[in-house]
Amino acid sequence: MSENGPPDAAIYARVSTSDQDVSRQLNEAREHLERLGVDDIKEYPEIVSGTADTDTREVYNQLLNDVESGEFDLVVVHEISRLSRLGPTEIHEFIQHCLEHDTGVEALDVGLKIHVDDGELQQTIYSMVARLMGDLAQIEHQQKLQRIQSGVRAAQSAGKWTGRPPAGFVVEDGYLRVDPAEFLHVREALARVDRGDSFATVADDTGIAESTLRSLHQDRRDLYLAGEAEDERINDALTDIRPLEDARTEGPDLEELCERVERLEEATDIELH
Repeated sequence: MSENGPPDAAIYARVSTSDQDVSRQLNEAREHLERLGVDDIKEYPEIVSGTADTDTREVYNQLLNDVESGEFDLVVVHEISRLSRLGPTEIHEFIQHCLEHDTGVEALDVGLKIHVDDGELQQTIYSMVARLMGDLAQIEHQQKLQRIQSGVRAAQSAGKWTGRPPAGFVVEDGYLRVDPAEFLHVREALARVDRGDSFATVADDTGIAESTLRSLHQDRRDLYLAGEAEDERINDALTDIRPLEDARTEGPDLEELCERVERLEEATDIELH
């Protein structure tokens, strides 16, 4: 901690998935501190995923420990909601922790500034405001999740596929479609396992990861070897590779067979002569 001149400061920045970039929060907070004349800055970037019950938040906890050790005069966050992973109570506790160890807190998004030289009443009022902002941030987050979940359910109800497709499938215009070459590649690999070849040998020969093979054999064997799936979206996609149901009893429907051959030709870009 600096005894003279601008205070030493910390920046805490958090994103919720590895697909998001934490650098924007860090850059804007750093620019703010540099305008204040602070050049001794320590950054605490954190990527948090999963649920609050499983996340360890090692970076956040390290910041708390460093504040307790008296390393900083000021902690800056880009958004007050970045402190509300476990709810608005955590915001209040974080601010109190900082003040108890002579460290101020600033949140850039709402212009909140709570410093150790503020009066006790002013600190109390600012802390209450921060907790209210945390409440609002938590409500907004829950509403956003509900909107996303509602959109996913609506898409699934319409027969559309959401998320990553199974091996051997692709998503086109929101609907699941079979990638014939890849599907047959996976099916042959699983068939070899069924015939007694080891997972390791098949993985080496086919290029499919052994862990993937084991997972597919355990969870989706019937999908690839029997063309059966409980999910109707997958069943619809399997139409072009599933044997004709009446072929063994009444003979194949030639019109349907021709249509399926044409679709497979288009999918694999192979012209049959």
